Amino acid sequence: MKLLNRQIFLELLKLFGLTVSCLLGLILVGRMLQLRSLFLSQNIGFLNILQLFFYLTPFFLLLITPIATMLSVFLTFLRMSTDNELVALKASGVSLYRMLPAPVLFCSLCTLFAFSISFWGLAWGMDMFKTKLYYFAKTHSKFALQPGVFNKEFPGITFYAHQVDNEKGELKFAFVRDDSIKGTSVVVVAPEAEVVSKPRQAEIHVVFHNGRIFRQSGDELNILKFGKYSIKLDLGKLLTGFNFVEQKAKDMPFFQLRDIRKDHSLMPHENERFFRKVDTEFYKRLTLPLGCFILGMFAIPIASVFRGLKQQYGLLLAMGLFMVYYTMFSIGVSMGESGTIAPEYGMWAPDILFVFVALFGMRYANLERTPTVVHWLLHLRLPRRKGEVEA
Repeated sequence: MKLLNRQIFLELLKLFGLTVSCLLGLILVGRMLQLRSLFLSQNIGFLNILQLFFYLTPFFLLLITPIATMLSVFLTFLRMSTDNELVALKASGVSLYRMLPAPVLFCSLCTLFAFSISFWGLAWGMDMFKTKLYYFAKTHSKFALQPGVFNKEFPGITFYAHQVDNEKGELKFAFVRDDSIKGTSVVVVAPEAEVVSKPRQAEIHVVFHNGRIFRQSGDELNILKFGKYSIKLDLGKLLTGFNFVEQKAKDMPFFQLRDIRKDHSLMPHENERFFRKVDTEFYKRLTLPLGCFILGMFAIPIASVFRGLKQQYGLLLAMGLFMVYYTMFSIGVSMGESGTIAPEYGMWAPDILFVFVALFGMRYANLERTPTVVHWLLHLRLPRRKGEVEA
């Protein structure tokens, strides 16, 4: 039995690695174009974008780990069923329940892995993603001014500097024209300026020293001298609307979500919808990892009941069943955030339903019996063939 469970466990691991790699690759390739659009006309290298993708990986892993667990278990037991290995084992006195240690251990490990991502990995990845995104925008984008070149990356604002030291953030003979206010043009000229970054506020301040301000409104022109003048720039405008400052529930650590649920005064400026999102995200971080174990156990009787299917059809079947789970999950998220139902009901409903189906199916699979509904589905084409013969 130890040898059997070891072989099953190794096959599960191989399929899990293959499934995660394929799904993660497809998602990242799809996201590549979307993320690249953030840096349209920016000097962001391919390796830098790959680094950003690495920090997004925890977010995607939390979503794909349940389906990867389910597919691994389903395809393993479907192959064993198709190759009559399950029949041979049962003929030797090995029941389905005695084969469970390997998939139970595998699903438990996947669940723990998903919980580690849910509790710590997700928030870490999103924080690092924002930090690196800000850093690349500041140091690798065209806002790292080129000497003697007019820069118009920020809407309504034109920058120019005769000499530039981007490493120190120092500018010589700097010029800025601000046309963002309708009907008014402001020009700032100074012999020296410096670029001061404020990562927490996602802002860049260009500080001018000992210069002049030329402000024109209609036919009126005002000239002011100053010792120090600062212009604030929002990186969100440079990155086509990417929001650094707004705190989203999906980016928060699990334990911060827990604390906010207990004490709303921690976020005094937020509205009721925000707290509903916090509640929904809190239960999402619990139900998705548990879904790994539940879907994995659910896949065993499904693979046994639908024995004889080719693996490509089995893959489609497993994907379809997961879509049922994920659709219910998505509806629960939407209804929880909108306040239609309490988040805990919407988020736990798919897991509870699939637990009952898994227990019910496991009993039928161990007895080698097929539920009436499944038997009807497998023979769905039979009446059509008779009709064709009669015609």
